[in-house]
Amino acid sequence: MKRILILGANGQVGHELLDALKPLGEVLAATRDGTLADGAPCLRADLADAASLREALEAARADVIVNAAAYTAVDRAEDEPEPADRVNHRALGEIGDWARAHGALVVHYSTDYVFDGSGTRPYREDDATAPLGVYGRSKLAGEVALRASGAEHLIFRTAWVYAAHGHNFLRTMLRLGAEREELCVVADQVGAPTPARWIARTTAAAIERRQSAAPEARGALSGVFNLVAGGHCSWFEFAAAILGEAAARGLIARAPRVLPIATADYPTRARRPAYSVLDCARLKSAFGLELADWRVGVDDVLGEIAASSG
Repeated sequence: MKRILILGANGQVGHELLDALKPLGEVLAATRDGTLADGAPCLRADLADAASLREALEAARADVIVNAAAYTAVDRAEDEPEPADRVNHRALGEIGDWARAHGALVVHYSTDYVFDGSGTRPYREDDATAPLGVYGRSKLAGEVALRASGAEHLIFRTAWVYAAHGHNFLRTMLRLGAEREELCVVADQVGAPTPARWIARTTAAAIERRQSAAPEARGALSGVFNLVAGGHCSWFEFAAAILGEAAARGLIARAPRVLPIATADYPTRARRPAYSVLDCARLKSAFGLELADWRVGVDDVLGEIAASSG
């Protein structure tokens, strides 16, 4: 049985990892304040505080460290580059150094924001990176720091993450859809909406397959892998799918009108990649893992919400 430490256990992916990783060993959770979402105590690990992080790593003495913690306030990062860099970059070097010294595997999540979004075909893992802002630069620097540490690692680049809980686009659309008759949503940014539960389950499967592989085969089961749902859509199409299905399930009284707008009509502090589709062929080739189409994810997550509110 392995000891598995989840950093950021109250986040969207971290919360789903708590269940997904149970079959693999003893799961230890860590959050920024030392308390889980249900009020239960856990380890305290604030990645903004090097001493707090080090204490959690020493207390857990884990064989596998899954880092689901991140600074994700994309717009705020433009005005707060230091906190973003501390959490997304420098903390990864510290995690990697501890893991290398103790023979632990590090699993980490990165983002489509390492690319500039000017591509015209799905991005592969070895495509040139060119982040547009502070958030993307900090996440890319974290990838580099983890690799440079020499620790065994898996880095999953994912995008457009959402869940039945937490702060995300789907939950925002459900709230606004219940309040308004008309919504304007950006239609010229394209990506693959990916449920946090799918990310967690795929992570668990990848860890299990890597750990059961012969040592000489693990090199091909290491490094950077894209991990997103199949297919792609715009935020406008994602919103329309959410609201249409939500109305059909009775989660909102009726679907509001959804109107497409351009990114220029919805200015934000940080620039977003216009094209965030990621090629997951390497994940399928190495681990035999492939996620379903994004529309299936919408149905899954809304079904979860409907079941919990029924």
